[in-house]
Amino acid sequence: MSGNTMTLVLGGTGKTGRRIVDRLTAHGVPVRVGSRAGTPPFDWADRATWAAVLSDVDAVYVSYFPDLAVAGATDDIRAFTELAVSTGVRRLVLLSGRGEEEAQASEKVVQDAGAEWTIIRASWFSQNFSESYLLEPVLAGEVVLPTTGVAEPFVDADDIADVAVAALTETGHASQVYELTGPRLLTFADAVGEIAAATGRPIRFVPVSATDYAAALTSAGVPGDVVSFLTYLFTTVLDGRNAQLADGVQRALGRPPRDFADYCRDVAASGLWTG
Repeated sequence: MSGNTMTLVLGGTGKTGRRIVDRLTAHGVPVRVGSRAGTPPFDWADRATWAAVLSDVDAVYVSYFPDLAVAGATDDIRAFTELAVSTGVRRLVLLSGRGEEEAQASEKVVQDAGAEWTIIRASWFSQNFSESYLLEPVLAGEVVLPTTGVAEPFVDADDIADVAVAALTETGHASQVYELTGPRLLTFADAVGEIAAATGRPIRFVPVSATDYAAALTSAGVPGDVVSFLTYLFTTVLDGRNAQLADGVQRALGRPPRDFADYCRDVAASGLWTG
């Protein structure tokens, strides 16, 4: 048996990663944060940083930046997992995108890497409204997006973290693909309406065309690759392919997933959405 004891959390300062780090630390699990600001630093774009963070590591939470759907992601995942397994990593937990066909190539790489594996396919994060690019529009009172009536089973990042920690630390999750969703389908208009109700503030949802959305982002100075990625998410992934619920949270944790209304209540109570 390997003497490795450390769990590496890539993206360890991100929405899911920092939650996983907090949970592992609370459980007394030695954890290393994989980020550009970490010690040692980790950067997906600089393979020279990979070996150091894998020292004495037994398990890895693999969260790829910016997304498994971008060009070059599969090559990076293959190179990283080959290095990880060669240095003694025995367990890999991959955060993947639900309904992202491009991500399945990376899933296959992890499944064939020679270590125990668990795949977590997540739908749209609830926390995108509070910890990501949709926070500013919510605060401004108007959320403009290129989508109309397509429903999404928003999943809570806390559920993702709980499933990841279980897969990293417990038995019984090897060779499992967990599709994680919330318990309800909501359109983005529904979601914005629930946020408005929770905050007591008027917040409008405004649907626009993908062309107008991309143009607005570009005029606001958003980099071209980010514009292309966001347009891809809203026009390709958000086409109804994920408009059904999955039982991944229940299967992995033995409990139902957290509801979007609970998320809204907690964020509203924190005062974040009042500016």
